[in-house]
Amino acid sequence: MNTREINFAYKVRHALNENLDNLPSSTTDRLASARKLALSRKKNAVAPLRAFIPQAILSGQAGAGFPGSRLSWLARMGVAVPLVVLVVGLTGMYQYEQKRRIADTAEIDAEVLSDELPLSAYLDHGFNAFLAKRGD
Repeated sequence: MNTREINFAYKVRHALNENLDNLPSSTTDRLASARKLALSRKKNAVAPLRAFIPQAILSGQAGAGFPGSRLSWLARMGVAVPLVVLVVGLTGMYQYEQKRRIADTAEIDAEVLSDELPLSAYLDHGFNAFLAKRGD
């Protein structure tokens, strides 16, 4: 209801209250029965009212919509799914780098153990730096 409708309802109520003593008894009886009927049809005041109110919700405000609805569940998933993808991606990259490092170290060890390197390579300081760099 807007302000004009509320003001009109107050004016009608005020006019009825002022002239209540001047109304015939049949009219007051009908008004009383109509009031009782309206009150019996009135919805339970304890039941919560729900209304859809569109608003911008940030991902950190998951569940800010309807507490028991799918909207809050989807909002939570909108935060959880990217985090799970990030963790899986970082774990996969770490595993890949570890396997690559192990393969490089195994390759150097195989060359050293098979004596395919010249003897001067062991005396070279650059080779020691190379081994230290690749062995990390």
